[in-house]
Formats: sequence, C-alpha cells, structure tokens
Amino acid sequence: MIRFSTTLTRLLVAGTAAAALMAAALPASAQSLIRDTEIEAIIDEWSAPTLTAMGLDPSEVEILLVNDNSLNAFATRGRIMGLNTGLILQTKTPNQLLGVIAHEAGHIKNRHTLRDGAQNAGMQPMIMTMALGALAALAGAPDAGAALLASSQYFGTLGALRYMQSQEGEADITGARALERAGESGRGLVEFFENFRSQEVFSDARRFPYFRSHPLSSQRISALRGPVERASHYGNTDSEERIAQHALVLAKIHGFMDNPNTTLRLYPSSDTSLPARYARAIAWYKDGQTTKALEGVDSLLAEQPDNPYLWELKGQIIFEEGRPAEALDAHKRAVDLMPEAPLLRINYAHALLETGEAEQITKAETELKYALAREDDNPMGWRLLSQAYAAQGKEGEARLASAEYWFALGQAKQANEFALRARDMLDRSSIEWRRATDIVLSSGASESDILDAERRNERRRGQQVVPPNSN
Repeated sequence: MIRFSTTLTRLLVAGTAAAALMAAALPASAQSLIRDTEIEAIIDEWSAPTLTAMGLDPSEVEILLVNDNSLNAFATRGRIMGLNTGLILQTKTPNQLLGVIAHEAGHIKNRHTLRDGAQNAGMQPMIMTMALGALAALAGAPDAGAALLASSQYFGTLGALRYMQSQEGEADITGARALERAGESGRGLVEFFENFRSQEVFSDARRFPYFRSHPLSSQRISALRGPVERASHYGNTDSEERIAQHALVLAKIHGFMDNPNTTLRLYPSSDTSLPARYARAIAWYKDGQTTKALEGVDSLLAEQPDNPYLWELKGQIIFEEGRPAEALDAHKRAVDLMPEAPLLRINYAHALLETGEAEQITKAETELKYALAREDDNPMGWRLLSQAYAAQGKEGEARLASAEYWFALGQAKQANEFALRARDMLDRSSIEWRRATDIVLSSGASESDILDAERRNERRRGQQVVPPNSN
C-alpha cells in the first residue's frame, strides 16, 4: 500500500476518495513521500545484505519513496535516504536500483555532508497524508525523518545541494565494495551511470536533479569501472524472482501514479503477465471502473490466494465504494496473512470505524493500538485512534491520541495543547497521564509551565463547579 505525504497543499485528507481527487489535481512537480508495504518489503530485502556488509544496521537506515517524476535520489542526516519514483522507473534492472541504493548508503556510511544550506533545510515540516489502498494510499510518516523530509522547504533546498567530487568517488567505491562483500555485482551501478553519461556536457538547468547534486564525469565512471569489473561477483546476474519483483514495483508505480489511460496503453490486454494485470486492475480502479477492477483483482487472487497485498487492494476498492462493512473480510484476510504489517492493520481499522457499529469500533481500537505499537509515529493511526476513543466516550484518551497525532507531524504547539487537555482528564496514576506529560515536556514546556496550566484549569473548574450561595 502506498501512503502519500504531500508537501504543497498542507492539508490533511481523511477520506480516500477525496485523496484520489486531490492527488489527481496536484501539479506534476508536487513532491510527496509515499509508503507501500509491498514495495518497502522488496527494497528492504534487496538492500539489507549490502547495508550490513557496509557496516550499517539496516533497521537504522530509512529508505523513503518520493512521488516525483524527476530522476533523483539523496542521502542526508539521520541515516535517511530518498528514492524518487522517477529514478526507480529509469532503472532497467534490479541490480541498477540496488547500485543506486549502495551509492547513497556510501554517503551515509562516510558521513558526507551536503553543501549549500543543509543546516537550514526543512525544520518546519507539515505533512498531508492521503489514504488509499495498496500503492495509492494510507496516511502517515515512517518516523520523524519522514516528517523532516516532507517539508517543501526541505525539497527545495535539496535541489540546490551538492556533494563534492571527492565524496562522490568515495561513495562509489564504498558502495561497490559493500556490493561485492554481499555477493552482489557492481555492474548495475556502473550501468546506471553509463546510461546518463551525456549529462556531464549539459548545463545545470538541463541536467537531471540527481546529476546536479551528484556530479558525474567520465573520470569518475572509469575510476569505478576498474574495481567493479575485477570483483569476483561482477558476473552475477539478477535472479528470476528479483526480476519479477522489479517488474511488479514498476507496474505498481505506473498504475497508481500515471493517468489510467497511460497505464492501460503501457500494459495492454495482450500482456498477460502478473505485473501487467496488476497495473490494469489499479488503472480500472482509478478510472472508476470498480466492477472491472474487482474482477481483475479476483483473477489474481485465484492464482495467489495467500497474497496479502491483493487482499488489501480488494478491501480498499470496496471501501472506496462506500461499503466499509463489505470490505472487512478482505482487510482482515490481509492482516491475517501479514500480521506484523502496521499499514494493513490501519486500513482494516479504518474500515471497522466507518461501519459505525460499537462492536467494530472496539475492534478498531485494538487494531490501531497493535499497529501503533510497531509504528508509533504514524499520524493516520493516531487520528483514527482518537476517533475510536471519542466514539466510545473516552475523552481523555481521545485528546491524548490527538496530541500523539500532532507530535508525529512535528507540530509541537498543537501537541502541547492537546496533551495538556488530556492530562486534565486522565487518571494521574495512569500510563496515559505520564505519556501526556512526556509530550508536554518534549514539546518545549517546562515544569513551571505545566503547573501554571494546572492552576488555570483549577480556577476554571472552580468557577464552573461552585454553586450559588443558598443562604
């Protein structure tokens, strides 16, 4: 499933139908962070051995997907790496994409610093999250790193940043050595750069963004080619499974990001491969051809009944039709097949909430707590949990969940306000009350600020509760 964090509109879209319309209206230059459980799993599987061979902990390196057609990628502080969908679509093989990841990881490993203003980039994040099943949607940010990168200021600054030529060469070699130690070929890294060798003769205005921030030269390619070709794993090729995964990633990106007619031309009915059928089902869904889309998903499920991502897509298509109760079975099947995936549980919880039934709302609370225990900075998860609490009359918990929501978005003022209100309504001996206090303190308030707020609350309560003198 893909989640968007759009940096231009600075609004929060709750409904998936509204989200789809908003996404269609965005300009081509809009930069968004997206999340998709399936694509993330594939990229994590490919990159983990290389990151480990480089001496990095894969769990500490955050690879973000950026919904942008331009060819670009970057690595920056906090062990954060970004890959534009435009760059992913330009890779011809899985090994080429892995090569780019290895290069960017080389910058992280060598602690290279982007020049020209990195210190001031993106300090005031604001996220728009969209909920749409599969690749087009759910909302939220993987963590504070995603919130940081979700600001338009950050993206604008990144376009003006550059690594030094020496840093580029170091990242190339670091990446190539890690690929070799992981048993991977460095051929794809060289091939990717070779494909864009002509960029070095263009002016900055005509270069792809990636080669403005990562200067490319014939000397650099030559310096990289030698050690790569001499490596013992140079002749290794991508497995059939990895090639199929790469094709699926491209199909999902095209299906959700392109105009439906464009997708259907790119994947005509004569193409009966799984990625093509997947892309067409998504395109029909986006085009409002719900019956046809569901038929396409069902045909895929007939062949892969234990594919959680297909069940997720089916559930979301039904949900988007305004039939949340009917979508429950499909969403629950996705969760049963992949219980550790927070995004699948949040989608399921969303459908449970929308039924409006007390029993289902209680279930939604449980699902959301489980998801947020594994991804505690997901804004959509906290927003939905706040709704679940409010629907059950748990006002203190609802305010705390709202505080968590704003905290996940990096909005300290709003988080502080809701946390202070939550403290006033929660049991002082509870874990929730202590968490509300933590949010207040981490949002910049002092102990004296908290005491002042409590005194004001006491005065207000006194004014409201003291009855008139009966004597």
